[in-house]
Amino acid sequence: MNDSTERNDLAGYACTSAASRGRRHPEELRDNRPAFERDRDRIIHCAAFRRLEYKTQVFVNHEGDYYRTRLTHSLEVAQIGRAIARKLHLNEELTEALALSHDLGHTPFGHTGEEVLNRLMQGYGGFEHNMQSFRVVDELEERYPGFNGLNLTWEVREGIIKHSSHYDSASEIMVEFLPGTVPSVEGQIINYADEIAYNNHDIDDGLKSGYITLEMLEQVDLWHEVCSGVRRKYPEIDDKRLVYQTISALIGVLINDVCTTASSNIERLGITSLDDLRRVNRSVVHFNDDITKRNLALKCFLFQNLYRHHKVDKMRVKAEIFITRLFETYLRYPNLLPPKYRLRIERFGLQRVVCDYIAGMTDRFALDEYKRLFEPYERV
Repeated sequence: MNDSTERNDLAGYACTSAASRGRRHPEELRDNRPAFERDRDRIIHCAAFRRLEYKTQVFVNHEGDYYRTRLTHSLEVAQIGRAIARKLHLNEELTEALALSHDLGHTPFGHTGEEVLNRLMQGYGGFEHNMQSFRVVDELEERYPGFNGLNLTWEVREGIIKHSSHYDSASEIMVEFLPGTVPSVEGQIINYADEIAYNNHDIDDGLKSGYITLEMLEQVDLWHEVCSGVRRKYPEIDDKRLVYQTISALIGVLINDVCTTASSNIERLGITSLDDLRRVNRSVVHFNDDITKRNLALKCFLFQNLYRHHKVDKMRVKAEIFITRLFETYLRYPNLLPPKYRLRIERFGLQRVVCDYIAGMTDRFALDEYKRLFEPYERV
C-alpha cells in the first residue's frame, strides 16, 4: 500500500498504511491515497454515519436543536483525537477513522437503548455497541460488489473492536485481532478522546438545559480550578462566554495531560516500534493519577446530577417502553420488517436481525415507527 502522502515525521510506534495488514477482500483501487485516509472517507460516506445525526447523547433529538447528537459527538472526538495524535507523532488519519466509526453501532435513545437491547438479546448473544459498530462496518453496510461491509483495513477494524472493550475477550471475532494484546496507540487514544469530548459537551448541554448550574459545578474541583483561571484572566466575562472558555481550557488541560503521560510511558517502557508496544502489552495512553481522580469526580457529578436527573429518567423509561414493544412486535410479526432484513433471518436468526434493525434506527424513526404500529389513527 502506498503511503507516500502520509506525514514523514511519524513515530516508530505509529501505524502506517504501508505496513498495514491489509483488507479482507482484494480491491482494485482507483488512486493511491493512504489506506487509512481511504477508510476514513468510507466511514464518512456510509449510511450508518449519516444516521448519527439523529441519534442522541443525553437529550432525545426532538428536545432541542442545540444539544449534541452522536454525529456532533463523533466529530468532536475526531478533533480531540487528531490533536493528541499530532502531538504524539501518530497517524492522524487512522485516529480520525477510529473516532468517526466508534459510535456507528449505537442505538437510538443513547445508552438506554443499548441497555434495553442487551437485556432483550440475552440468550442470543447480547448487545454491545462496540461489537455492533464492528458489525456495521464488517457486515451490515452494503455498498460494494462482491462483499458486504466497508472492507476496512485490519488496523481500523482492530481499533473498533477493542474500543473501550476487554481486548482479551475470547469472542470468535477477537481471534483475528491478537486477543490479549493492547491495540495500537492510535486505538488507545480514542478511549480518552471519547471521554474528554462527552464529559465536556455534557457539561455544556446540561447547563443549557438548566438541569445543572454553574453554582453546582463550582463544587467540582477540576471545573473550579479551570474556571477560576478563566475568571482571573477575564474578570468582566459574562456567564455564557465563561462556560465556553472554561470548557475549551478544560479540554486543553486534559489533552496536554494525556500527551505528557503517554510520552512519559512510551519513553519509560522503551517503546520505539509497534512490535515493542505489542511485546510490552500495556496501555500507554491515560491520564496521570491526579487528573484521573479529579476527572472521576467530574464524571460522578454528571452521573448524579445530569444522567439521573428526573426529567432525563422520564425519557429513559419512555425509551425502554418504545424499544421493548418494537422488539417484541417484530419478533411476533417478522413480516413487518423491511424486505432486506427479512432476507437475513435465515443467516443470522430472527432475534439478531430485529436487533440490527432497531439498533440502526434514529430516535426520530423509532418514535415514528412506534406511532405507526401502535397509534390507531396514525397512517402506516
